[in-house]
Amino acid sequence: MPRSPDELARILETYIPFNQFLGIRIVSMKDGVACLELPYRPEFIGDPARPALHGGAIATLIDTTAGFAVWTRIEPDDRLSTVDLRIDYVTHGRPEALQAEATVIRLGNRLATVDVRSYQPSDEKRTVATGKGVFSIRRKEDV
Repeated sequence: MPRSPDELARILETYIPFNQFLGIRIVSMKDGVACLELPYRPEFIGDPARPALHGGAIATLIDTTAGFAVWTRIEPDDRLSTVDLRIDYVTHGRPEALQAEATVIRLGNRLATVDVRSYQPSDEKRTVATGKGVFSIRRKEDV
């Protein structure tokens, strides 16, 4: 049985130091779908002249959100790692919070494929970036 939403929230927000450092938090999560938010901090600006969010901050949120969408579908003792991540930057991220929503489009025994869209809550129709992630799943019996 996959992890409960409360357990996934604890892992995301307190167990993984990098996510905790960035302040990434869960907006919503259900079977095969995750929506996470990266709160705005001035340190996340990559182009101060515009100003615009750094592409690495956007990519991190997309990768993390995609991984958590997969975690909603795998067993607690299974392990997950990113194999491939493609990001298409559509427009600049404004200096405000950024959200990403990820959907598992295929879950196999060893690989999962996920589509992701990022946007800002102030204008949810304006796509900042899209992504596609492929994740390796190490099943508990193989660990």
